[in-house]
Amino acid sequence: MAAAGVFIVVDIGKTLSKVTLWTRAGQMVDRKVRPNSACEKDGVRCLDADGIGDWLRAALRDWAGHPVEAIVPVAHGAGFAALGGNGGGDALVFAPLDYEQAIPAEVMAAYRAERDPFAITGSPALPEGLNLGAQVYWMTQRHPEAMADATLLPWAQYWAWFLTGRAVSEVTSLGCHTDLWSPAEARFSPMARRLGWADRFAPVVLASDVVGTLRPDLAAETGLPPGAQVLAGLHDSNAALLAARGLAEIADAEATILSTGTWFVSMRLAREAVPITDLPEGRDTLVNVDVLGRPVPSARFMGGREIETIIQLDTRRIDIRPDQPKLMDEVPALLRRRTMMMPTLAPGFGPFPAGDARWVNAPVEWQGTWYARRAAVCLYAALVADTALDLIGSKDRLLIEGRFAEAEVFVRALAALRPKTEVFVANAHNNVSFGALRLIDPGLKADGALRRVEPLAGDLDSYRARWRDAAMSIPA
Repeated sequence: MAAAGVFIVVDIGKTLSKVTLWTRAGQMVDRKVRPNSACEKDGVRCLDADGIGDWLRAALRDWAGHPVEAIVPVAHGAGFAALGGNGGGDALVFAPLDYEQAIPAEVMAAYRAERDPFAITGSPALPEGLNLGAQVYWMTQRHPEAMADATLLPWAQYWAWFLTGRAVSEVTSLGCHTDLWSPAEARFSPMARRLGWADRFAPVVLASDVVGTLRPDLAAETGLPPGAQVLAGLHDSNAALLAARGLAEIADAEATILSTGTWFVSMRLAREAVPITDLPEGRDTLVNVDVLGRPVPSARFMGGREIETIIQLDTRRIDIRPDQPKLMDEVPALLRRRTMMMPTLAPGFGPFPAGDARWVNAPVEWQGTWYARRAAVCLYAALVADTALDLIGSKDRLLIEGRFAEAEVFVRALAALRPKTEVFVANAHNNVSFGALRLIDPGLKADGALRRVEPLAGDLDSYRARWRDAAMSIPA
């Protein structure tokens, strides 16, 4: 490839869609962001494939004339596309389902009877459409004729198809709480094979495999080079994991990556094998699969959504840089008054899925400033993250990346709660995209060092003990 070439990463998250332009040396040149809009078709919530596609075309047109060599798609793992039409799989046969769409109780009950045990898939039974298999099962009933002939592909690989016209599947997307993959066997799960879904999914390739070049019509419309290569791409949390493996402090060491966004996902790079049966299935632990197909013990909770629910504001407001000193100033009084939020604000998810969220000594009762409420939710997020990390045996090193890595109360509280762990933070916005770039160049190193987090001052131990005593009384 020519030295002047540039790369593009297309990152389709649940809350935001992002597209970034990068040099070959790993320097970001430009970034465009789109909030994902609500979408409903045929009476169900759906992913806005059409709206995102129109936005992506426009974003790419702004980079017309750039010597783009490669494009990498990234997306969340709880979506799939069904392609059909004219016998060639050249169009969506129905809108992809939004995973927050409730699935009818009778359908979910029938599906649960089909699922394989957690010990086989490493995939816990999750609400709504978080298990991708539940979406496939329901869509097979809603659209039986279309699904019988459709080619299925994960959401990240839908965007590879959108760019190239070639349909593929990929293991990090298939192996993230989908019920469709058996990590130990590195193949489709028994259920997926028994119900014929394994044959319906597009061929499985590596995330780093080149799917094809930019579609001629898209190249002509956007002004991008028709020879630009498109990789298969990967699951967004796994992209953050791949970025971390390029850091000297992490590399092949025992470490955990905490990726923060709508979801807070902890992924442990364990030096020893961790049996799936060691993970508590009912507390939102799971096994992800990395780009090489290796099992990754993981735990999650819907941290970004919970923060948004509590403060009822744009979640950037807890990590915006000028506000950090004011948020930090509120912490001593919060700890002294034992102000805390009890889990959970996202019922069915996280380490306390049956929790009924409530304030203890709510900040509004004694404090007029809105900073106290935001600082309190940072402490809450740290307590839940600390619990999730314990569930997967996290130790030695922790890297926090993503949207909330600059929320000082959150990261410093977590460092204080885990004094035997070296806690680092990385760039708060671009690690997913940087990890995607490492599919193109595995030797790519991040620009700049990680920052070691200074633990928060104060008696966090007794604060946590009181919170956990109350939280652990929640019925399973």
